[in-house]
Amino acid sequence: MAEHGNRALARWRRWVLANLGSFSALFTNTNFGSAWLILAPVVSLVATYAPRRLFLTYFNLFLRRRARRLLNAVDPYVTIDISEPGGEVRYSRYGPVSDSDTTYEEVKAYLSGAACSQDARELRAEGAREGNGLVVSMRDGQDVADEFRGVSLWWSSVIVRDVQGQRKGDRRFQRLTFHLRHRGVVVDEYLPHVRRQGREILFSNRRRRLYTNSKSRDPYSYEYKSWSYIDFDHPTTFDTLAMDGAKKRDIMDDLDTFRNSRDFYRRAGKPWKRGYLLYGPPGTGKSTMVAAMANYLDYDIYDVELTVVHTNSDLRRLLIETTSKSIIVIEDIDCTLDVTGDRASSSRPRRREAADEKPPPPPPRDTVTLSGLLNFIDGLWSACGGERIVVFTTNHVEKLDPALIRRGRMDMHIEMSYCRFEAFQTLAKNYLDVDDHELFGAVEEFLREEDLTPADVAECLMVARRAGSGEPSRCLEISIDELKKRAAEKAKAEAEAKARAEAEAMAWAAEAEARAAVEANAAAARDRGNSR
Repeated sequence: MAEHGNRALARWRRWVLANLGSFSALFTNTNFGSAWLILAPVVSLVATYAPRRLFLTYFNLFLRRRARRLLNAVDPYVTIDISEPGGEVRYSRYGPVSDSDTTYEEVKAYLSGAACSQDARELRAEGAREGNGLVVSMRDGQDVADEFRGVSLWWSSVIVRDVQGQRKGDRRFQRLTFHLRHRGVVVDEYLPHVRRQGREILFSNRRRRLYTNSKSRDPYSYEYKSWSYIDFDHPTTFDTLAMDGAKKRDIMDDLDTFRNSRDFYRRAGKPWKRGYLLYGPPGTGKSTMVAAMANYLDYDIYDVELTVVHTNSDLRRLLIETTSKSIIVIEDIDCTLDVTGDRASSSRPRRREAADEKPPPPPPRDTVTLSGLLNFIDGLWSACGGERIVVFTTNHVEKLDPALIRRGRMDMHIEMSYCRFEAFQTLAKNYLDVDDHELFGAVEEFLREEDLTPADVAECLMVARRAGSGEPSRCLEISIDELKKRAAEKAKAEAEAKARAEAEAMAWAAEAEARAAVEANAAAARDRGNSR
């Protein structure tokens, strides 16, 4: 059959070549009907014997490009469909992994503002995945217009029947339409802009979280999770923080500069992170400052407990699993890790131990080291994500290794000092709802002479609030009495601690003197024995 078709095709080609002159004469003649009477058998013959692939090849090689140009001249608009993600679940060696593509949700969040401000009247409201916010989007068939750098764009919500693959039913698309000449601007600039803005909206609608690290164990088990969390709902803000106003303003300005400096950090070649060292006596509000920073920036908090981290690798894994827009906190850094002293002193030669004195045991390998902590702060792994803040708190900044708190690691050192009058005004407003009073002068004079922490002053105000029944004058009188009582108790405690320290020092000196006398007597006895 194939051989018969080839012979027929060869005869047809010879016949066409022999009658080309007749074809040209027919086409120059105005009698198209007569020409078609002759051409019809030829077309029929070609349709019968010529393979279909021949027509497709000719169309793809010669006609498609010209047809596309003609179509562009008639309809110069381009559409891009952003599909709703499917519900399929992929599996890895560690268990199920869900689809993490969030482009569709980001576009919906971006369009929620445009849909509310434009002429679209048929809308759909859906609860945000996290938090109590709503995402308002267009119903199917609705359109909204947008403009970006002088380019007009149109968005529409489209629903398409999905009949391919395993997923049956309807699939929604957000369809973007724009002019062909703006393709570069839309693809390279507009769509990334839409994703960034949508991500910001989704981020603002989420519930903020307070994370803490789990106890280190086998990280490859299915049940292991590096972080556990609760919803973070701390009420402290910079407005309610008992602190000097100028210092608060400096901190807020620094946080604003950091948050808005993404391009600067990229241009300067630095990881987008910043370190804060909070130091001061206990009760001066270091943890409260962290909460105020998180509320001001709308960031999550990762509270790192170093005592349950076994190795530097575990610490690095914790860092990798933190997200952007977060504050990583290590409280009481001087108590949770041996980071005191200067590393240079460790390189000095030690005195030779006595014969009966055992050398100190080497540090265990299964522990977090100062080197691992330094790499955690500003090593190569610290650049695995952006927009992070690292906060250390300590009561004894003078004991920390200088390499740990140098500029570049802890960029801003914030002293959390004792409560002064401006901080007392904030606390009086918070606890007693009093902005100004004639007794404020006595409080100011008292706090100028005495060193009380904000925690002590706040407790005094709590006592005054309960005893004074909300009457401002009575509450402030009780507050002054409580402050004086607390100052006297503090002075007594400090005096007792000083006396105890002096007694211990004297006892240690007497013990050292007795030990020296014993050693001297022993040396003298040895000398007498040698002389004999």
